Amino acid sequence: MSGRVLPVIGSAEPWHGGAVTASATCVLAPNPSPMTLDGTNTWILRAPDADTCAVVDPGPADPVHLGAILQAAQDARIEAILLTHGHPDHCDLVRDLAEATGAPVRALDPGHCLGEEGLVPGDVVVAGGLELEVLGTPGHTSDSVCLRIADEGSVLTGDTVLGRGTTVVAWPDGRLGDYLQSLDRLRDLAHAGGVRTLLPGHGPVLTAPVEIIDAYLDHRRARLAEVREAVQAGAVDASEVVAIVYAAVPKQVWPAAEWSVRAQLAYLAEQGDTVRERNSGRAGYVD
Repeated sequence: MSGRVLPVIGSAEPWHGGAVTASATCVLAPNPSPMTLDGTNTWILRAPDADTCAVVDPGPADPVHLGAILQAAQDARIEAILLTHGHPDHCDLVRDLAEATGAPVRALDPGHCLGEEGLVPGDVVVAGGLELEVLGTPGHTSDSVCLRIADEGSVLTGDTVLGRGTTVVAWPDGRLGDYLQSLDRLRDLAHAGGVRTLLPGHGPVLTAPVEIIDAYLDHRRARLAEVREAVQAGAVDASEVVAIVYAAVPKQVWPAAEWSVRAQLAYLAEQGDTVRERNSGRAGYVD
């Protein structure tokens, strides 16, 4: 039924970050909002016996957060800065952190790289005494990647999978078809036993990856069905669809819902549904 409230995915408990695995510590950025949940998760990765570490997604440009990252690294030299994707809440601090540490910056998008070559899906980055496998997971954005710490079966998901709720596709840069394929890849990896813990870009750690990814895929199917229903009922553009499909969602996130709907309308058109959307925009974090 259009406008229904879908189940909350992930823990509804507040998230504060901290050490979560033997190799991963979250430094929570002070930028909570409806779009970023509790804030952006900056990850410090370091094997227990290593004297260096890697930082993933430095977060927003905030001097307090910069200090918190440097403090969390403690006596370990930061030797690499990695990005899961180039949205500002994940990367705006990157230049300040690079200048403070001398560490190179690597990302799929070469425009975000500093002093080092870009990431390529299938690469293995050695940093902090760890081997980090680069998984190509486009969809939320075209430059989205996940990073797998194979030895402990954990995956840093960026905004591909969040610790609470679901993310959306940053249309027109991201594509819903790509996103669904990326979720399928992660689910296959989880089913094969290669993923036991998800370390998201926002919200708490997830320890049931198969169930979470299945819930994401079910959620997408449900939303697509609601969007199709709204179009068949006469809705023409994203704002009209949002008013029907996202009626139970707080209006403060309706602009982000419009971005999500544009991606869904485009996907339905690609699948042969006769739908049309006049506007374009970027995605945020809404169900």
